[in-house]
Amino acid sequence: MILGIETSCDETAAAVVSPEGVILSNVISSQAALHAPYGGVVPEVASRRHLELVVPAVERALDDAGMTLDDISTVAVTEGPGLIGALLVGLSAAKALAFARKLPLVPVNHLHGHVAALYLEPDPVEPPFLALLASGGHTLLASVEARGDMTVIGSSLDDAAGEAFDKGARLLGLGYPGGAALEQLASGGDPAAHAFPAAMVGRPGHDFSFSGLKTALARAVRDGGGAPADLAASYQAAIVRALVERAAEAVEATGAGTLAVVGGVARNSVLREAAARRCRELGVRLALAPPELCSDNAAMIASAARFITPLPFPDYLSRDAYATVA
Repeated sequence: MILGIETSCDETAAAVVSPEGVILSNVISSQAALHAPYGGVVPEVASRRHLELVVPAVERALDDAGMTLDDISTVAVTEGPGLIGALLVGLSAAKALAFARKLPLVPVNHLHGHVAALYLEPDPVEPPFLALLASGGHTLLASVEARGDMTVIGSSLDDAAGEAFDKGARLLGLGYPGGAALEQLASGGDPAAHAFPAAMVGRPGHDFSFSGLKTALARAVRDGGGAPADLAASYQAAIVRALVERAAEAVEATGAGTLAVVGGVARNSVLREAAARRCRELGVRLALAPPELCSDNAAMIASAARFITPLPFPDYLSRDAYATVA
C-alpha cells in the first residue's frame, strides 16, 4: 500500500491508496479558518500548523484504512512546487517514516499529482488527453501522453485562476478563502451585467492572464459599479470564459480527443458546466476530477507515485523541497 503525504500550502493531508488506484483513506485538515483573518495564506503560520497536524493526519489515514505502518510498502510525498516551509514539513515527515521502516520514497511534483487524481478508481482516465489545471497557485495546459508523463504547453503569465478568484472575493469584501464565497454570491447575479475582459482568448499560444481582469474589477468596485452579485457573476464569467476558451483553442490546435479539468478551481460548478457545453460543441470527451479530489489532497500524490520509480532506502535522505517549477 502507498502512504501519501501532502503539505504544499494550507492543507495537511494524508492518504492510503492501493497499487491499483483504490482510495482506502483520504484525510484533509484545512487551515482556511486559521488564515482567514489575514486575507490569505501566511507561509510561516502554515508551516507551524503543518508541524502540529502532519502526524495526526497520518495516524488517522492509517486508522481510516484499517491499517498500520506494517501494511505500507511505499511512502509518497509532495516535493514541490509550493510554500517551501510547508513542503519541508511534509518531506521531513515522509523521509522519517520511510527511513524508520527502510521503505522506498517517491517524491512527487504537486502539479503531476493534480493530473494523477484522474487515474484513481472507480473511473480512471486513460491518456492521451489535454489537461487544464486551474488552482490557487497554478494555471496551465498540459499535453498528457502517458501516466506520469506530461508536457506543459501554456501557463499563466501572472495570476493563477484561483488567485484571481481569491483576489476578486477580497475586492468584494467576501474574505478568505474566496472562491466558494464568490461563486455563491455570483449565483444571484447577472453574468452579462459587466463586460469584463477574458484576456488572451483568440491570441496565439496557450498562455493565460488574469491580472487585467482583477484590475477591471477593482475599478468597477471603486466607481460603484452596481450590485455586488452582478459584479461577482460577471467576474466569474470572465475567468471561466478565459479558461474554457483557451482550453478549447488548445484542443483544436493539438487534436486532442479528451479535455480533462483538474485543480481546486475545477470544483467551480459554472466552470464544470461551461467546459461540458464547450466539449459537446467540439465533439470531444470531457473528464472532470471528482470535486473531493480537486483541491489539494494526498490521494492524488499517492496516485502519481504509482507511475514514478521509487528512491530506494536510504538514497532519499538528501532530497530537498522546491518552491517553484524550474
